[in-house]
Amino acid sequence: MTSPLKVLVTGSRGQLGFELQRSCPAHVTLVATDRDTLDICDPTQVRTALTRHQPDWVINGAAYTAVDKAESDPVNAERINALAPGLLAQAIGDARKEGLPTRLLQVSTDFVFDGLQATPWLPDQPTGTPIGVYGTTKLAGEQAVRQILTDALIVRTAWLYSIHGNNFVKSMLRLMRDKPQLGVVVDQTGSPTWAGTLALTLWGLIDHQARGVFHCSDNGVASWYDFAVAIQEEALNLGLLEQAIPVRPIRSADYPTPARRPAYSVMDKSGTEQVLGQTLPHWRVSLRTMLQQLKMETAHA
Repeated sequence: MTSPLKVLVTGSRGQLGFELQRSCPAHVTLVATDRDTLDICDPTQVRTALTRHQPDWVINGAAYTAVDKAESDPVNAERINALAPGLLAQAIGDARKEGLPTRLLQVSTDFVFDGLQATPWLPDQPTGTPIGVYGTTKLAGEQAVRQILTDALIVRTAWLYSIHGNNFVKSMLRLMRDKPQLGVVVDQTGSPTWAGTLALTLWGLIDHQARGVFHCSDNGVASWYDFAVAIQEEALNLGLLEQAIPVRPIRSADYPTPARRPAYSVMDKSGTEQVLGQTLPHWRVSLRTMLQQLKMETAHA
């Protein structure tokens, strides 16, 4: 029988926070916090939360995730993505001196890599230099955590989506309803990840008392163009779209954004699957599951 745990989650209003609450195991007491109830950039608030709740684990799902906006707002991106994880780690380290054995799970991103190789990124290999403010600050957050807590658990993910919040899948559905055709980038490659897969993976890694760096995404490889085509096909099959529109592949150069994206973001998940004792689902299966949930939610709205 799995031992009871208390887990404090930051960023509870985000996509991952939503799915963590939906999939919370029966043996876990979950304390969900957001920026209104816990400012992770405030050391006093962090220490107070640890003393009050005395969690076994803290899952830091809070992040500055507006990749393009971060380029013009680096101060806030660094404060939330780099400084706050270090504050959390320091507060947990201090709490341990008083007998509280809290562990930290820091959620990170494929953007910590420079995207310049063509084989899946391993958890322990050098990241290279991230190509934007978002990736740079997330990598700094990882480094701050690992410097303070040698047993920290860091889980990198990529291309996240859910029925909750704003994401690529929901944006594509909206545009496919409103536009006569779409152009979608074909020269960026990664692995789409349903936040439900990530949430279940985090619960599994916690139950196995994992430590170190792990990767989590759904299996398989796709470009954003491939992903968009699949979204339209699955949505048509489920009746979420009434008719198909042309979707054409374009280059990144044809769709300039303030922040560059890694060209190759596929991550090696074999270590994660070995610890969990199971294979992560293919991204197309997870996409279908998410769209089915979206259809049910729409029907009940």
